[in-house]
Amino acid sequence: MDARAIATSALGRDPGPLTPVSSRSHHVHVGADVVVKLIAADDHSRLDREIALAPHLPPGLTAPLLASGQRHDVRYAVYTRVPGTAPGMDLPGTGERAALDLAAQAIERLDALHAWTPPEPAKRILAEVLDHGGFTGRDALVAQTKKLKGVVPPNVLDGLKAIASRAPEHAHNTVPVHADCHWDNWLANGTELTALLDFEWARFGDPLDDWFFLARFSGPHMHAVLETIADATEIPLDDLRVECEVREASHLIADLPFDQARVLELLEQLVAGIWWPQ
Repeated sequence: MDARAIATSALGRDPGPLTPVSSRSHHVHVGADVVVKLIAADDHSRLDREIALAPHLPPGLTAPLLASGQRHDVRYAVYTRVPGTAPGMDLPGTGERAALDLAAQAIERLDALHAWTPPEPAKRILAEVLDHGGFTGRDALVAQTKKLKGVVPPNVLDGLKAIASRAPEHAHNTVPVHADCHWDNWLANGTELTALLDFEWARFGDPLDDWFFLARFSGPHMHAVLETIADATEIPLDDLRVECEVREASHLIADLPFDQARVLELLEQLVAGIWWPQ
């Protein structure tokens, strides 16, 4: 996958050194002022979704798209590199004051996304059905839980049944959500957030889908960030905990076939009330 040739074509000049960086879903190469995302043409199509949304997203929310397309057997997207680095999953090395400052900025940016009225091309993309593994309603979560009989230990199954029983009846799907806004997908220049990246899971959903990701992956600051979200959104804290709990259950159940040992450990922690104590 020739990231340099793709970047040179997009910029009209040599991009300088490009450094591969870790990514769970694409091959990513970062230069001084450019980022190149690559994926095999016959692999998943989520990059196409991100590319199609990019021209329509609210200004200043994400990195500007410079070029996209297919070169031989590789699909690609080239973005302007936005200043900053990812705070990182679970905010390692971040003190509580800085974490809450970042969270407040993230809430403001996500509020803008949730309030955005997308044009028709973006509406069609956001409305496409995705197997996103998120919470869609009580009945669906109950059905998911029933299928786990004999797969998870009885105490975990009982705990998941209890979580499903207190789940809201429905999940809304009325506003644009990022649906993957953990701290690896943000950039911050010092204490200033500069961009939200990776819109490959964006869809119509409920703002709670984003509040869950923002709080859950704030590491030792999770509960403080959750309180900040509750204050900013005026959602009662106990209600917010329930909404996050059912979303975590849905995502973990969806991930169970792919990493059973790790997900079982997280499910045990979930039903023990470690993450979302009531």
